[in-house]
Amino acid sequence: MRNLPRAIIPVLRKFELLFSERVWEWAKILLIGAILAPGKRTVTSALRVMGLSDDAQFQNYHRVLNRAVWSPYAASRILLRLLVDAFVPSDTAIVLGLDDHIERRRGAKIKAKGIYRDPVRSSRSFFVKTSGLRWLCLMLLAPIPWAQRVWALPFLTVLAPSERCHQELGKRHKQLTDWARQIIFQVRQWLPERVLVVVADSSYAALELLAACQGLPNPVTVVTRLRLDAALYDTAYVHPAGRPGRPRKKGARQPTLEQRLSDPTTDWQHTSVRWYGGTTRTVRLASATAVWYHSGLPPVSIRWVLITDPDGKFEAQALLSTNPAATPKEIVEWFVMRWQVEVTFEEARAHLGIETQRQWSDLAILRTTPVLLGLFSLVTLFAHHLLQAGELPVRQAAWYTKALPTFSDTLAFVRKQLWPVTISWMSPAEADMVKIPKSLLVRLTDALAYAA
Repeated sequence: MRNLPRAIIPVLRKFELLFSERVWEWAKILLIGAILAPGKRTVTSALRVMGLSDDAQFQNYHRVLNRAVWSPYAASRILLRLLVDAFVPSDTAIVLGLDDHIERRRGAKIKAKGIYRDPVRSSRSFFVKTSGLRWLCLMLLAPIPWAQRVWALPFLTVLAPSERCHQELGKRHKQLTDWARQIIFQVRQWLPERVLVVVADSSYAALELLAACQGLPNPVTVVTRLRLDAALYDTAYVHPAGRPGRPRKKGARQPTLEQRLSDPTTDWQHTSVRWYGGTTRTVRLASATAVWYHSGLPPVSIRWVLITDPDGKFEAQALLSTNPAATPKEIVEWFVMRWQVEVTFEEARAHLGIETQRQWSDLAILRTTPVLLGLFSLVTLFAHHLLQAGELPVRQAAWYTKALPTFSDTLAFVRKQLWPVTISWMSPAEADMVKIPKSLLVRLTDALAYAA
């Protein structure tokens, strides 16, 4: 594709070696079409928006997803490196958000689907089940300079098939924590020298996963929630050399965190931390180190943090870090960043067509959803290079004042840079000229750029 904006060409060229020369041309058309297409993100919608409705060889574009030879893992590695270089200074810890996402899909030919709790429609008192695919996603949590806030940028997404799928295939079922360990280890291999912090919810507070991350030659710090009734112990004393018996795994039992909440001797510190919504809040923190142990499972040295609100507006909660040297304030602020993962999932559903794709091929399913989630990060990278330290335009109205840009503004900005490319490339040599008032052209371009 010719005449792409110069600023984004260096980004795209990083991915060029993953494809053959012919497939790369088709892949670029699908990529630009997926950014420009409103509504559903199917191959046909991408071709229509690119002016290729009459292309008799349309099957070539489907083959990019269901047959062509290229590695999504290699693409994830390139995308991660681009994101880190753009948004994370070399002397700063790389913070990653880990979470699973249910993509609502139906169809007899979709083998990996299962029945899961719908996290969007369910609540504490209301349980909703849905049929779909479960994806595990790692996102870079980094401040975006022109957005003035932390965004969650997806770069690695893997499919976690249902237990029924594995039974039908005669395979051992892999738990979600097994998939999590595998992709965390993969990222550690990609970034062997950097400090990695993985933030997750209570689903990943599993001793096997925490011990595996802590036991790496260059450990990965995991921050997650901790049960208030967790069994915590002192560090085991050093086993004397030559003394018979196995070394102890733990020392004396500590009070539970629930008991510490009502203990008048608990040392509380009032600390100002970065909070949800970009605000700052004063909370009460209590913290110490311990060994979390359960019979039959590996012990894990942690730093626990108890959090309460001086104003009593939220219930007490506890966090843990597998790096005992981390400060309580760091742990809380890392965990607060995790909320952006949920924001990204919602933005991807609203603006990038997640759950609207219709592939039934196993290989196409494995590739399409990770690509659409990665599109969130790629659009952010395009905007970052196009702005060149400038300010991103924010859509305003007399009845709505928005101080900071959101992803919809970012997507609209990138679309406006790409529309002229497709128009000039697809226009016939002898096109009929139609005069359009500038004010109307601006309104049409704005409406197309902000189409859902």
